Amino acid sequence: MSSEPVPAARPVGIGFIGLGVMGRPMAGHLLAAGHELHVHARRPAATDGLVGAGAVAHPTPAALAARCGVVLLAVPDLPDVEAVLAGESGLLAGLDHPLTLVVCSTVSPDGVRALGARLAEETSGLAHVVDAPVSGGEAGAVAGTLAIMVGGEDEDVALVTPVLRACGRPVHLGPLGAGEVAKACNQMIVAATVLALGEASVVAERAGLDLGALLDLLGTGLAGSQVLEQKKRAFVEHDHRPTGKARFMVKDLGFATEEARRSGTATPQLDVLRTAFTELTDAGMGDQDVAVVQAWIESGVSR
Repeated sequence: MSSEPVPAARPVGIGFIGLGVMGRPMAGHLLAAGHELHVHARRPAATDGLVGAGAVAHPTPAALAARCGVVLLAVPDLPDVEAVLAGESGLLAGLDHPLTLVVCSTVSPDGVRALGARLAEETSGLAHVVDAPVSGGEAGAVAGTLAIMVGGEDEDVALVTPVLRACGRPVHLGPLGAGEVAKACNQMIVAATVLALGEASVVAERAGLDLGALLDLLGTGLAGSQVLEQKKRAFVEHDHRPTGKARFMVKDLGFATEEARRSGTATPQLDVLRTAFTELTDAGMGDQDVAVVQAWIESGVSR
């Protein structure tokens, strides 16, 4: 007879850690969908509105994990994920039941693959990892219409898909890491579009065009995109207050470069994009919205 302890049953609670611009509305949608929601934040005040709507706040990640079978993490990068997991009060402290971690952050594909393998070994198979980065910006998070790019084992993804549907459209794209590869591709396209819009807006305004009228018109043709629609006002009003900080593009495009090198893919456009966002960040503009490419180009820094 085996003397190994039998894991406790998986709790029904859904946990959420990372209640920022994207995470807070996502957590709200989970509540609205009827999930038993448990939250933790470094700043307790960040949980107030959710607690008022029915969520349960916990002082530590470990306390949250004790009540949850699935935990969504919407923190900036893998070091932040590791900080949530580690230590006597971390998510994995005293883990005695199956727990699926859903990494909604934009992180390194190789990094999340390594994380999944390590946690499976360290927890004797209790902890599973799914990567599910999102796209759609703050507007998509608020509306519950995010594109959710999912990677992981079939059984793990089947478990978390009904949870993710509360926040948008989850699509299973392959094994662990596939979601992050998809997000890297997404960021390549978004960065290229934003940079093109920034350049075009400066050219148009300096030629005397009505930029608002131009962007409205372009939105009805082949140049139209969700990026144009979401960033149009920022370009017209030169309002670069952040919804997504430009400096995060340096990280995201770095992940895209890593994956491209792993697959032996030439990236002539990606190289230009990384240079542009690195230079504007070095110029002190990185904490503004990605639409700050407009001001960066106007400043002549890129010449």
